[in-house]
Amino acid sequence: MFDVKNIKKYYIPLLRKIRNFLLSDKCREFLFFLFFVFISFCFWLLQILNETYQTEFKIPLRLKNVPKEVVLTSDIPSEIRVKVEDRGTILLNYMLGRTFFPATFDFADYENKGTRVVIPASELSKKIATQLNGTTRILAIRPDTVDFIYTRGTAMKVPVAVNKEVTTGRQYYVSDVKCQPDSVTVYAPEEVLKNVLTAYTQPIDLKDITDTVVKHVPLQTIRGIKYVPSSVEVAVCVDMYSEKTVEVPVIGFDFPKGKVLRTFPSKVQVTFQVGLANFKSITANDFLVGVAYPDLQKESGDKATVILRATPEHVSHIRISPATIDYLIEEQTVLPKDSLAHD
Repeated sequence: MFDVKNIKKYYIPLLRKIRNFLLSDKCREFLFFLFFVFISFCFWLLQILNETYQTEFKIPLRLKNVPKEVVLTSDIPSEIRVKVEDRGTILLNYMLGRTFFPATFDFADYENKGTRVVIPASELSKKIATQLNGTTRILAIRPDTVDFIYTRGTAMKVPVAVNKEVTTGRQYYVSDVKCQPDSVTVYAPEEVLKNVLTAYTQPIDLKDITDTVVKHVPLQTIRGIKYVPSSVEVAVCVDMYSEKTVEVPVIGFDFPKGKVLRTFPSKVQVTFQVGLANFKSITANDFLVGVAYPDLQKESGDKATVILRATPEHVSHIRISPATIDYLIEEQTVLPKDSLAHD
């Protein structure tokens, strides 16, 4: 451990050496040299800063006194970029010492100019110039014009349409596409609002999916139109295909009175693909299979082609076996209604 004796032994001699060096002629010469270098640098810097330069800086932009019933349907830039020219000393003051106040515009000054307001570059320059030195010259403003679109609470609800490009893995299919919320409120000037029928999402591109995918998707932005909310949650539901077979009775379609169809066999097998979610709910009663009388008049043989008149949702790749069957048309006596009433 260090004690007083160690300090005297090691540090006091070191301090003496440093003092002797600082008081030496070489040290004084070196310090004089640094002093003159510093003076030269200051003169050089003043000369450089007195020359003319160009720079760019940002100024915040604000719109004040917007009434509560007014909804801005387009975004106003939060800041503008200003390119200026002046002496280096002035520009250095802007960059290091000057805090720029926002360029503020009063909504009341523009509300009688229609629902689309344009603030030209000349007005922007006037607002900016009040904060600049008199010698500073404004070279450019970006953007050179500021505009905004507004509506006084005019709104309506429209449905949301999902803009999607989806492919599924083998033996899978898209069973449902859910959107939450399924409708949004649209704010826009009346002349624009009447043409808005649907709010579309940004494109969704999903490839070879085998499970449900949930994504937070923004709506497509259209200038002058504001959606509330501006994004939705989209769920692309995926299910797996399975094959199922049911026996369905064959019936006659469009047969005239007095004619009855007899088929051999009386039932056919209907095979189809259906998702696992709907596998149990699909039954033979959901299908309508039969033979059409007009078709029999066109056929010359003793075979009839079986047709499918009704199918449930969520099924695909339907096959009927056998596709053709033997048939017989029986004649039945049709009694007049009067005779039936008399009996």
